[in-house]
Amino acid sequence: MNSHELIESFSEFARSKNIDRPTMMSILDDVFRTMIRKKYDQDENFDVIINPDNGDLEIWRNREIVDDNSEDIWDFDKIPLAEAQKIEPDFEIGESVAEAVKLEDFGRRAVLMARQTLIQRVKDLERDNLYQKYKDQVGEIVTGEVYQVWSREALIMDKDDNELVMPKGEQIPKDRFRKGDTVRAVVHRVEVINGTPKIILSRAAPAFLERLFELEVPEIYDGLITIKNVVREPGERAKVAVESYDERIDPVGACVGMKGSRIHPVVRELENENIDIINYTDNLELYIARALSPAKVGSMKINQENGRVSVFMKPDQVSLAIGRGGANIKLASRLVGMEIDVFREATDYEEDISLDEFQDEIEPWVLAELKKIGLDTGRAVLAVKKDDIVRRTELEEEMVDDVYRIIRQEFADDEDLDDSTLEAAKNRVAAAKTDDGAAEEAAVTHASATAVAAEHAVLDTENEATTEEAGASSPAEPAQ
Repeated sequence: MNSHELIESFSEFARSKNIDRPTMMSILDDVFRTMIRKKYDQDENFDVIINPDNGDLEIWRNREIVDDNSEDIWDFDKIPLAEAQKIEPDFEIGESVAEAVKLEDFGRRAVLMARQTLIQRVKDLERDNLYQKYKDQVGEIVTGEVYQVWSREALIMDKDDNELVMPKGEQIPKDRFRKGDTVRAVVHRVEVINGTPKIILSRAAPAFLERLFELEVPEIYDGLITIKNVVREPGERAKVAVESYDERIDPVGACVGMKGSRIHPVVRELENENIDIINYTDNLELYIARALSPAKVGSMKINQENGRVSVFMKPDQVSLAIGRGGANIKLASRLVGMEIDVFREATDYEEDISLDEFQDEIEPWVLAELKKIGLDTGRAVLAVKKDDIVRRTELEEEMVDDVYRIIRQEFADDEDLDDSTLEAAKNRVAAAKTDDGAAEEAAVTHASATAVAAEHAVLDTENEATTEEAGASSPAEPAQ
């Protein structure tokens, strides 16, 4: 391979990698000077002239002519007169000699090594540019095209054909990618593995939801509204706390938009993820109550030292506060930064026993599973059918039978544990038995549904009272 072919092939390769001309010239000069140092030990008296456009390469060795008997003839920049006159007979002592060095003089192996070095230098530069580019874009949205989909990750190509990776855990569970699809995601992190940068994208990170709101809500982009916190269960539910610095702007209304015009594009991008937008406040009690929306809080006790909050609410609000699979209460706890425990208001539970009293006999993780679905007392558990508990928790039938046995044994001496008592308990935990689909529907229309339920309860009570009075006061009619 001659110098023309080497320079031309490298120039073409460098241009395909979007390497600018000054950088390409610097790489070429550095590689050839490395070759010179390997052959001549130093390169200070060498001139390297490169023209990458037409593939020209010139290497000149400059030395000063000294007398043949001089002690300086062994210096790297000196040449004896006799040797100089072989190049040009007219040379004299004190003059400078510029001797051309051909690429072939370095040997075939050195030339092939130089070619590999040039390609490797470009690849190293490309990797460094990729790392520097995306290191500054962490937390920002990028758009790419799906190139390959595997079981554990998807390969995304950006506009410069850089390879980006989106692991399965960083995808929304409802995402179904196919080759050629255009996808938006946030740059989650940049890792360097064995010298190669790996760009990790995410659609499940809270930052992705935050960036989407910045795109759809101008007030957030302009800084008039600030997103204080974002928590997500990707594809299921999210809670966003927002605050406005302008009293004239309603932060929640601005994020929702006219008839949902601003939030709908965000919901569609997140595969119909339910988004609760909450008005941030420094009042911790009010903030917790808003975080538990759509459930209505009766009262609460805050223990800031332990980072726990005990919230008491009506039975029909418990399932709303917990949400499907406990998602609502988990997100609320993460949003406010405290562990939230939900309890029913204890008006009808004076003779009941809290599940915490069974810690010596029932494993803590079993109690936690029962609490996730709103069952926090013994009678509340007994009032729910075994099939319902198995369906809504991670417990097996045998484990539920053991729980029933332990709780019934505790109530064995309680004469009030009869059919009428259990029926009353069933009525009290009706909200906890609401299935997953009904709980989600109630979360949307909880206000009107609660009002209707309360009205029906009052009417039913009045009808029962009227019937009893009529039965007690009316004498039996004589037989005909």
